[in-house]
Amino acid sequence: MARRQVVFGMLGTQLDAGEGPGRWQKWRPTVSLGMHEDFLPDRIELLLDERRYSKLARVVCEDLAQAAPGISVQRHDTYLADPWEFEGVYASLHDFLARYPFQPEEEDYYVHITTGTHVAQICWFLLTESRHFPGRLLQTSPPRKQDGAAGTYAIIDLDLSRYDHIAQRFAQQQLLDRDLLKGGIATRNAAFNRMIEQIETVATRSRAPMLLMGPTGAGKSQLAKRVFELKKLKHQLPGRFVEVNCATLRGDGAMSTLFGHTKGAYTGASSDRAGLLRSAHQGLLFLDEIGELGQDEQAMLLRALEEKRFLPVGSDREVESDFQLIAGTNRDLQQSVLEGRFREDLLARLNLWTYHLPGLAQRMEDIEPNIEFELERWSLDQHARVRFNTEARTRYLAFATSPEAAWRGNFRDLGASIMRLATLASAGRIQIEGVEDEIARLRAQWRGGDAPSPLDALLGEAVDALDRFDRVQLEEVVRVCARSKSLSAAGRELFAVSRTQRASTNDADRLRKYLAKFGLDWEQVRGPAR
Repeated sequence: MARRQVVFGMLGTQLDAGEGPGRWQKWRPTVSLGMHEDFLPDRIELLLDERRYSKLARVVCEDLAQAAPGISVQRHDTYLADPWEFEGVYASLHDFLARYPFQPEEEDYYVHITTGTHVAQICWFLLTESRHFPGRLLQTSPPRKQDGAAGTYAIIDLDLSRYDHIAQRFAQQQLLDRDLLKGGIATRNAAFNRMIEQIETVATRSRAPMLLMGPTGAGKSQLAKRVFELKKLKHQLPGRFVEVNCATLRGDGAMSTLFGHTKGAYTGASSDRAGLLRSAHQGLLFLDEIGELGQDEQAMLLRALEEKRFLPVGSDREVESDFQLIAGTNRDLQQSVLEGRFREDLLARLNLWTYHLPGLAQRMEDIEPNIEFELERWSLDQHARVRFNTEARTRYLAFATSPEAAWRGNFRDLGASIMRLATLASAGRIQIEGVEDEIARLRAQWRGGDAPSPLDALLGEAVDALDRFDRVQLEEVVRVCARSKSLSAAGRELFAVSRTQRASTNDADRLRKYLAKFGLDWEQVRGPAR
């Protein structure tokens, strides 16, 4: 099916004007869009100030319908307080494009830059170059003689080298894009910030695979999601973000999970399955711990990357999927190649853009802004503000940035630590006593002497289905129950603050209902927790 051609343009308040039969002898740029035999758009998105130019727009739309009945025109009321003021024009066009439901997989887009002020034309340049408008520029010109003919048109490449006076806007947009990749955290590590700068450039300009290397908890998954968000913002990926940890793929199910299967392909295959690669069509596929993939899956993945085609399990018909791949690993894949566990040709395909994410211990200067980020995230999630008091903050930060702090789980360790402190904080303040308890817990954890979580015995594998917040909170509740003589005593300790704000209290009932949410009761938590 042919792709639809869509032209965005501004109503020319001077060039498009004209009344009476004589208007057909005048070249009008918007009307001329319906007069080119070799380029007829399916739809025109016409921006105008309806309060001032609705009559002119009606005439132009009627004439377009007469010249080319197949063209539909969508009018958009766009008010510009001052059409010659850069910031206001840019903001109006930017906001319009941010709301517009682009469908780049089905439509080709053009900006008609012949109409509008020079300021508007420059802003269209800027928005197209930065990919906020996912299309090309269309310039129309009048015929040599004003005989009402269609004139000429050209689809042109961008050249912004002449517009040095707005280069600052590019720099500002780059800063915003890089801030998105960093999750809004004001990171201070110079090497990490340089890496983010390059990732922002590559993510915007390339669809080649990307390889993120680094220890567990260094933020590979979060960075992959933010790359997708950046590309989605620029209308480069209309599809989904699909993530899978390859370490969880085992046996025959690995092929099916990635590449799909047909009904009856093997015992238990009661229906067709699309597979993750097809689910990621026109989107981004993040394969974490890619070094854990088997040899057969590696071979299939390589073919899917190179040809965008592959065979589902049990099928003799190939399917297509055009996705961008980001792979993550904490392994040395070069060493895995030498050991025969990873395909050299697949690594060569992945190794075009490779980035090593440092662990938290190598980014000590970023601990403080990440503490603030984690506290803010907890506060937003729980709708309750929590802060350190001065003494507690100084003590925690000194420990967190000291050589004693191993941070073996990297940002996961830090996030869990702040969550524990915030959850246990009294009256919204993290006190020095809470910090000392947390430091002792981290020391024991990093020594390897930390007691196993009581939830492992209570919930088994179901513990992996808990959100991190629920897990941290439930662990503390179970520990309190383990040392309490009764359900009521445990409830009084756990609800010591909120119970004072209630007219009537039944701490035992509140605690019983909380445990029941996780399928637990008092006798269970009293047994294994001891």
